This record gives sequence, structure tokens and C-alpha cells, in this order.
Amino acid sequence: MRSLPTGTVTFLFSDIEGSTKLVQALGPARWTDVLETHQRLLRSAFTAEGGVEVTTGGDSFFVVFPAAAHAVEAAAAAQRALDAAAWPEEIGKLRVRIGLHTGEGILGSDDYVGVDVHRAARVAATAHGGQIVLSATTRALVEGALPAGTGLRELGSYRLKDLARQETISQLDVAGLPVEFPPLKTLDTPTNLPAQLTSFIGRSREIDELAGALRDGAARLVTLTGPGGSGKTRLSLATAAALLPDYPDGVFFVELAAIEDPALFAPTIATALGVKEEPGRPMEATLHAHLAGRHSLLVLDNLEQVVSAWPRISELLAAAPRVAILASSREVLHLKGEHEYPVLPLPYPSVVRDAGGRVDLTAFAAYDAVGLFIVRAQAARPAFAVTDANAPDIAEICSRLDGLPLAIELAAARVKLFEPEAILSRLSKSLGFLTGGARDVPARQQTLRGAIAWSHDLLTAPERALLRRLAAFVGGWSLEAAEAVCDPDGSLGLDVFDGLASLVDKSLVVAASIDLGEPRFRSLMTIRAFALERLEESGEAGEVRQRHARHFLALAEKAGPLLLGGETRSWLERLGREKDNLREVLRWAISGGDVIIGLRILGAAWRFWQERFMLTEGLGWAQQLLAHPDAQAPTAARAACLDGAGGLAYWLGDFEAAGRHYEASLAIADGLADQALQAAAHYGLGFIEQTRGDSHALRRHEEASLELYRRLGDADGQARARMGLVLGMLMEGEYVAARDLQEQTVRHFRERANWLTLGDTLTLLSALELRLGDLPAARRHAAEVLGLRQGLNVLAGMLGILQMTAILEMAAGRPERAAIIVGAIDALNADSLTMLPPVRILKLDDPVVGARTALGEAAFESAWARGRALSWPEALAYAGEGLASA
Repeated sequence: MRSLPTGTVTFLFSDIEGSTKLVQALGPARWTDVLETHQRLLRSAFTAEGGVEVTTGGDSFFVVFPAAAHAVEAAAAAQRALDAAAWPEEIGKLRVRIGLHTGEGILGSDDYVGVDVHRAARVAATAHGGQIVLSATTRALVEGALPAGTGLRELGSYRLKDLARQETISQLDVAGLPVEFPPLKTLDTPTNLPAQLTSFIGRSREIDELAGALRDGAARLVTLTGPGGSGKTRLSLATAAALLPDYPDGVFFVELAAIEDPALFAPTIATALGVKEEPGRPMEATLHAHLAGRHSLLVLDNLEQVVSAWPRISELLAAAPRVAILASSREVLHLKGEHEYPVLPLPYPSVVRDAGGRVDLTAFAAYDAVGLFIVRAQAARPAFAVTDANAPDIAEICSRLDGLPLAIELAAARVKLFEPEAILSRLSKSLGFLTGGARDVPARQQTLRGAIAWSHDLLTAPERALLRRLAAFVGGWSLEAAEAVCDPDGSLGLDVFDGLASLVDKSLVVAASIDLGEPRFRSLMTIRAFALERLEESGEAGEVRQRHARHFLALAEKAGPLLLGGETRSWLERLGREKDNLREVLRWAISGGDVIIGLRILGAAWRFWQERFMLTEGLGWAQQLLAHPDAQAPTAARAACLDGAGGLAYWLGDFEAAGRHYEASLAIADGLADQALQAAAHYGLGFIEQTRGDSHALRRHEEASLELYRRLGDADGQARARMGLVLGMLMEGEYVAARDLQEQTVRHFRERANWLTLGDTLTLLSALELRLGDLPAARRHAAEVLGLRQGLNVLAGMLGILQMTAILEMAAGRPERAAIIVGAIDALNADSLTMLPPVRILKLDDPVVGARTALGEAAFESAWARGRALSWPEALAYAGEGLASA
């Protein structure tokens, strides 16, 4: 048996590029001579540097080196020898690809096992003939002491087949040999599949079957069915990862666990795909049009949450004939063409000991359920090991839990405190207690509930109270939110952070991420459902939900005024993280909670839905709240919600509806003598009059708004009202006076470091300068706005400045750049936002018409297409480059 090195080693894989074609070109006899020469040259280079040959497959080598530097020297020597050798005229040079990766050399029998061997093979597979590529670990070891005549260049970070973690790959350049090669052969399918932080155990047969059905076109809708905790989500993600090369237009994961309203079904899918809504067009139509010609796979998770939306899946598949769907649900969808795939329990052994009373530990650990238990147990207690003594208990645990992955993981986590024998004893008692549960629940679901109940029963009383109160949250929560909702007066008897840490350790809560240096948490859906039952039983559900609603009301009301200030980006991101909690509060408010809380949330934070292009959703919430019987009183909350509805309708282009909302808000505000609400309503109505072409009415409303903001001492409000007055002056041709007044507004927002509104005011000032013939000043202001938009990373106002930049490019005599920018505007759904004043108000030349005329149809369409391929950060950067060069 060979003596293979272990520990940290460097794996080298090589193979001849295009060997099949070479065999056909040379014939068997001559090809045999080529192979023998190839093997002699490479074996000599590898042996000289201490390489140990693991396998040789004719045109390929698998060699291992105890030192990374020697492996690199051997690879370079091999390529030099191949380049210097004489080869048949038909093939010119024999091109061999070589890949290196350094990792842990683990032996299984007389060969290497473990993920590092697979990573090395995947790295090598990315290369082209004549190329040497290195993984990040190999590069780190050798870059300070490279062989003479060699150098390194980083090629980027790539996803490799079957590997969750991306790999940064570098190329070894060898002096005198080719160094320019095509792009690496890696997975480049667009995807948002989440990286998995824990290993996926078993299910190889299931993955092969599912991937085969979807890859071969035998099925376009496959539904994974089974109870909560059976591993449907992880199986769908693993299958989707295996299918990445087969769907060039993307593989996208859509999480539906927090969605119960069917109206959010299409918007949720659109968000995952990056599809923006279009005003006046249903999101379903926009989504169908986006997918119509694409070859994509959608992974729809937790479809049982939105039963009434299931027919829309058939509509999507009919509209997009090359799209396939891999869905997970606790029950079959009963849709035409659906292929149900029940996710069965993981296999576990029924017999552990042989006739002689011995346990074959290798065969025992090969069972998927046992393997999962061992891996998760070792994560909780690294020293844990399977022995002859505990193997029967582990097998019985897997059996009692019906091989369900989540139940096994929960049990394995207890290894931190208990040995398998004690786990089995406690688990058996809890399962026996729950055997007589609801008969309409599947048996495996009862078993899972037993596992969760058992983990729940191990908690202290304060921990149990914390777990059930956390069920009020949807989509996760911060520590601050948990403290406010679960223990506002400190009576829980447990520090909330300590309690959360304990629940994380017990696999009942997941530490999801870090927000601004603070941890964020979430619950698995099945555990949240269990905790919700406990919350209802406790008699404190109403009080907890009220605290949950008031916490997010306070967050929305704090965020509202800051969404137009200097902290816009951070507050938009914060509200974005809490959007599912906000939706939950709004659902609660509409369905029997406190509707006034819902009105106040929309009134305070409607700009969140505006800035994030969720206009239709935001307006839908506002309309439901305003229609509620308990919301009809003329309160300040109703007036604020009407103002928000007016803003959302305005940005959707429904000016008639927006005007009605503003007028209704003003009527209530007048009745209450609430100056802040009056000022906001007059401000909004001024913009409605601008759309109607009535400059006198516009100025009347903005002057009223300005006076009210003066009385209130609201300097920002006054500045915004002055900008409204500028619009009226523009409509009446008072360009010089309008510019002077706008410069005052610019100075105000610059001094206040209110970067979002400063961008809006500078865009309008740029248009004014252009109208007055000062092109350099117009370009200067526009360039500043582009910088602000890039720094803020917000969407509102972005399209207006892009349009202004296109106009400036036309003024500078560069129609091709203008065409590229307007193409980007079209791709970014410019009609989603109606505030594009340069053309509409100033009567400037439309850049689309101008560029098309200047370039001609063919050149314009080519430039337009280039623009449509840009993302919005790329579009902003391109526009900024043009202003700088001008």
C-alpha cells in the first residue's frame, strides 16, 4: 500500500484539454504515443518535487505534495516540459490544465476523502489547457516565495459546482509560456441561493432524481411535500445548487414563510428577481413579461402560507414556457402538470449489533439520520464520539423521531448537556405524552411537535415565557425589540439577551445576522408555530401583540421625519429589515387590533414604501386602513394616513386619487386646527395643481404651506414649500427669480446636511441653469447630485437626475451617451416615478427624441440596448463619468 502524506497537503489535478478530439485526429496508435510522452514528462516533474501519485487516468493525474511550494514548482516545470516537447503536427502543442488546492489530507482506506479533495478537483476544472490555477489557500502559502520566472495574478472569486463557499482563484504565470486565457469555466448563473452554514447530510438519491426530472424537462412544477421539519427547504436548495449550470437565466430562491396575503405573492417573487413594479400595470403582468423568454428556475419555499395564491403559479408557468418551479409545501398543490415529490424521513438502522453483539461503526454512521445526529452533536460538543455503548441509543433516538431532520437536530443539540441514553429517556416521556394529540395532524408532525415540546419542556419558566412571546415577531427581531415586547418592565426573571443566547444554544432561535453591531434573531417557522400555540394558551397574547404593535409604531414614527434627512439610508435599511414585522402589525390592526396604530404607521413612514419602489403595496395598506369602520372618525391619525396615501398615489401617477386624498386630509386638518397636517396637505395639493397646469392654485397652496411651516418653526418644511413655489414660477416663465429662490433652498439643505432633499433641489437648480444657458453650472450641479445618489444608495430621485444628465449630454453634443442613459432609465422603470421635471416643466428637449434623431435608428437602438444592460449603480457611475469628462 502506498505511503500517502497526511495533515496539510497540496492536491494537484491535471488533464489534457480536448482529449476526445485528439484521439479522433491521431488514431489509437499515435494517441497512445502522445499519452506515454505526456505521462513521462509530468511524472518526472512531479516526482522531482516530492509529489506522490495518487491516481493516473491516461490523460489525467491526481498527485499530492507535502509542501505547497514544491507543488507550484512541479506545476511550472510540467508546463515548461510540455511546451518544449515535440508533438504531432496535427495537434501543435499538447495543452494540459493544472489546478492546485491546499487543505487537509484525510485518508479513507488507500485514498483521500473530504471536501478539500473535491475543491481541488473543482479548481482544476475551471482552467484551460496550458493554464495553472491556484486556490486562495495555496496562494497564501506560496506568494512570498514563488519559483524563479513565475508570478501570480488574481482572477476573482467564483462559485464552483456543489460547493457552498466561493473560491478566489489565481493564475500562475510562467515566463516564456502563454499567460492569456479565456475566462475561467465556472458557474456564472445569476442566483440568490443563500449560502448554507451547516453541511447537508444525505439525500443524494433525492437530489439526483429531482435534478434529473427538472433538467430533462420531464417536469416544470415539482412540489416537495412533507411535514414541517422534514428537510424540504434544505433539499430544495441543494437541488437548486446542482441545477445552476442548467438554467442560464438564473436560479432564484423565494422565501414565502412571512407572506399570508396573496396580493404579496407576485411582489415577493419580483423582489427576489430584482423586478421593479410599473405604474398602471399589475405586478403579475410585469413579472410574467420579465420571465416570458427566460430559462430560469424558481425555488418557492413554504407555499402552504399562501394557499389562495396557488392558481397564480399555473398562470406564471403558462406565461413563461421556459421557467420551472421547485416548490415546497406541507400539502400537494393540486395544479395541472404538478409532480409531487414526498420528502421521506432520513433512513436509520433498525438493527445495530450483529449476531456477535458487535457494532460496525463505519456502516452505522453511513445511515443519513445517524450521520446528521453525529455532525450536529459534534457541533454542540466537539469531543462527542459514537461508541459501541451509545450507538443503540442514537439509533433509537433517530427511530423515535421518525428520521425527521429538524427533530434529530433538536435532539442532537442536547448532547451539550445529556448523553444519548438520557436524551432517549426524556424524549420518550414527552413523545408518550403527545401521542394522543390531534388526529387530523400527520403522524410525523405529531412526532416533530413532540421533539419541539420536549426541547420546550427543558427550558426554565422564564425561557418558556420568552420563547412564546417571541412568536409575535415575523421575519426576525433585534435585541432592543425583544426587550420591548417580551420584558418591558423587567418582570421576566431573566435577562433577555441571556435568554436569547440560551435559546440559540438549544436550537430554538437562530442568530441570523448582525445589524449595526447588534445581533439579530429569527425563529424557524415550525418552532414559531409551536410557540404561537403556547402564547394563545397563556392568556397574554393580546397584551404581547399590543406591545409588538406599539414598538413598531414607535419605530415608524421615529423614522418618518428622518427619511427625508441626513440619515435616510440607515433608516431605510432599518425599516427594510423590519418590513415583515410592519406588515404583521398592519394585518393585526386591520383584522381586529388597533386600527389607529395602522393609520399612524402609514402616515409616519409612507416614504419607506415610496423609496423602496413598493408603491402599490403601501397604497394597498393605506386603502384597507382608511376603509376600516373604526377608522372613519376625523382624527389626526386618519389625516396623516390620507396624506401618505396621497403621496403614494402621486408617485404612482394617479393624480386624481392623490388629489382626493390630500383634500380629505386637509378637511380633517382644518377641523382639528392641526397646523402640521394642514401644511403637509397644502404642500401635496400644490403638486397636484402643477399636474393640472394651474400655476396660480399651485402658488396659493405652497404659500399657505410656507406660512404654516413658519408658524410651526419648521425650517425644512419652509424650504420644501419654497421649492413648490419655484415650480409655480417656472410655469409662469420667471426663470431668474426661480433660480435665486432655489439657490436659497439649496443652501438651506446643504447647511442642514440633508443630503436626500439636497439632491432633489440641486436637480431642479441644474435644470434652471440649463434653461438660462449656463451649461457649466448645470453640469456642476448634476455631478454633485450623482455623487449624493451613489452615497445614499436610495432610489427616489435617481431617475430624475439620470434624465437631467441625458439632457446635459445632448446639450454637450454627445447623443450616444444620452441614448445609453435613457436606455438605462427605461430598464430601471422610469415610469415608476413621475417626478421628472426637466422635460415636463421646463419644456426642455426630450433626450429620447433628440438622441434618436441625431444618431439614426440603428445606432440609437444599439446605444439604448447598452444602457438597458446597466444596473442602477452602473448607470449612475456612467452618467457621472460623462459629466466629469465634459
